[in-house]
Amino acid sequence: MYTLIIFFFSLLLCMNSGGDAYMAARKKMVEQQIERRGVRDTATLRSMLAVPRHLFVPLSSMKSAYEDRPLSIGYGQTISQPYIVAYMTEAINPSSCKKVLEIGTGSGYQAAVLAEIIDEVYTVEIVKELGERAKKTLKELNYDNVFVKIGDGYIGWEEHAPYDAIVVTAAPDKIPPPLIEQLKDGGKMIIPVGSPYNIQHLTLVEKSNGKIKSKRKLPVRFVPFTGDQKND
Repeated sequence: MYTLIIFFFSLLLCMNSGGDAYMAARKKMVEQQIERRGVRDTATLRSMLAVPRHLFVPLSSMKSAYEDRPLSIGYGQTISQPYIVAYMTEAINPSSCKKVLEIGTGSGYQAAVLAEIIDEVYTVEIVKELGERAKKTLKELNYDNVFVKIGDGYIGWEEHAPYDAIVVTAAPDKIPPPLIEQLKDGGKMIIPVGSPYNIQHLTLVEKSNGKIKSKRKLPVRFVPFTGDQKND
């Protein structure tokens, strides 16, 4: 019995030290990769510190989860670089949002970051296997304010529109008109735009009195948008 107690006590210590190690890595990530590069929004920084990024990547990539780079999550998709996740989150002024649409669920990490701040997050993933995996991860981590749909993100999720903001994590050649329609007046969209063979730019779109204003921000490289763009 004594040996068994010692075993479980040691196991608990290992689990706790592992958690501490990841927390230290998250803190370093926020301070050195994100805050140092100019992200200042308190809610965004707090969220990036809270979400366990290592639980959104394959087991083989856990040790690299807090490094300053994107990581493969399978099916030709990636989890974005932490700085880009934070930058896109800050860009929509998340504390002013109650309902947000994300296009490109991927691992579910960006949705979790948004869900730490925003009441309702609706997210669409075209790759069924990734969508189902993300749904499971988000449920296990008790993100019950995230709703995942398997489908074509090009058409958005009209049922719950309009949205205070839209975050797109794959690059179309042009901004999909259905997403503009589903954006609330006064809302913001952050989206990478451009061909995978040329420079893409994160673009901030603002809708005011039915009119659209867009501004190029950072040069980036995202996986291409795989939705139906044939009618653009």
